[in-house]
Amino acid sequence: MENKEKKFFNPVFLIALLLVMVIVGWGLLLPENFDRIAKMAFSYLVGNFGWFYVLSMTSFVAFSIYILFSKYGNIVLGDPDDEPEFSLISWFGMLFSAGMGVGLIFYGVAEPLYHFSSPLSTMVPGSEEAMNFAFKKAFFHWGLHPWANYAILALALAYMQFRKKKPGLISSVFIPLIGEERVKGPIGQTIDVLAIFATVAGVATSLGMATLQINGGLNYLFNIPVNNTVGVIIILIITFLFILTAIMGIEKGIKFVSDMNIALCALLMLVAFIVGPSVKILNTLSNSIGLYIAGLVPDSFAITADPWYGSWTIFYWAWWIAWAPFVGTFIARISRGRTIKEFMAGVLLAPTIVSFFWFSIFGTIGIEVVDKIGAFTTETAFFQAFSFYPMGKILSAVAVLLLTTFFITSANSATFVLGMFSSGGDLNPSTSKKLTWGLLQSGLATALMLAGGLGALQTGSVVAAFPFSFIMLFAMVSIIKALKNDDEIVNAKKNIEILESEEIKTN
Repeated sequence: MENKEKKFFNPVFLIALLLVMVIVGWGLLLPENFDRIAKMAFSYLVGNFGWFYVLSMTSFVAFSIYILFSKYGNIVLGDPDDEPEFSLISWFGMLFSAGMGVGLIFYGVAEPLYHFSSPLSTMVPGSEEAMNFAFKKAFFHWGLHPWANYAILALALAYMQFRKKKPGLISSVFIPLIGEERVKGPIGQTIDVLAIFATVAGVATSLGMATLQINGGLNYLFNIPVNNTVGVIIILIITFLFILTAIMGIEKGIKFVSDMNIALCALLMLVAFIVGPSVKILNTLSNSIGLYIAGLVPDSFAITADPWYGSWTIFYWAWWIAWAPFVGTFIARISRGRTIKEFMAGVLLAPTIVSFFWFSIFGTIGIEVVDKIGAFTTETAFFQAFSFYPMGKILSAVAVLLLTTFFITSANSATFVLGMFSSGGDLNPSTSKKLTWGLLQSGLATALMLAGGLGALQTGSVVAAFPFSFIMLFAMVSIIKALKNDDEIVNAKKNIEILESEEIKTN
């Protein structure tokens, strides 16, 4: 009993728990003060470190593409004879649901509408230039950059866990750089505490957004009022569901809901494409892919004094970084047995392509009726747009259901990962740990929502992401060092040298 308690109350868990509880308490007891301080931190980071976020995310993309086509591609994430634990479709469903889910529905209609209606100050709102800008930036924000951000950490973790048999902790990534003893000490513990903090804050942002949009959908469908009371009730109900599925584990709980997500996503996209302006959607897809590819390099480095960049691109980059420890760890956990090439292609390219189709369909549907919609909010734009299309009520109901299942998948994946982080990297954390983190995530989401809605949610994720961005940069250095020393590569190189030597002797 004493050993179990000692294992439960380890230093990383206690420090992270205290940190998160202080923030939750602050947000609940002093919401106005919390909102004001968060906004000050947001303004400072965007004003002084926007360039840092831009360069960091760009380096992640360059690094991921290099790894995808590198000589390390045939290395198996595990023992050489390991087979993938999950089918390709289930694997993709889980990584996609954990990494994007709620955000795609939240922004699928709203983001292109915002960029079209309020582009850069140098552009005329509602013009063809604004239209091209809207889709190019939606593709940019949801394309290669976020998935490269996830792929780096996920690859490093999967490699260290399954090939080098190290604990499932972010700190394990740094063993090649600073050694195992230091990783077990204060440096490693600090890294793991930061990972927990970034995970809780990033997921709370998404959960808060999902709550606001589910409330908006229920208001549209059933005239349920949009207020904090309803929002808290939604959080309570879904908290019960996501903790239940997290306790059930990956195979029985998380995989089942993720498979459902993929089916609902495909259904929603197909029906929306049919009832929407199909030809315009296809034209938008083709045109926007061209604009995205042509602008990928310049857009990756672009940042000006226009406040649009701080509100959108910088926020997104910080948001993705805040999600990296949880999504990266979860993707690593489900990727045993895949080769590095298969892993990078699956994580980097497949979700990017799905996102392109998603924004082409729902963004075009929204912009096509923008004059009829009039004023809109992010959480209600989806439902407002579909009110002007056939089967609008049915599609909105499917969207609310999908929001709920995405909400559950993101939260239960994060709960599972937080249990791992605070249990010394245990790949199957205890129910008590998962229950603790599940309740705390919901508490922080509630606190941020009560403190000021979406604005406070955004600032919370940006602030949480900043210290973790340095960990991400060092992770790239560490994984390269580990791969260079991999026995498979070293032995292959030796074999080539022996063959070349024998060939010279023969000649």
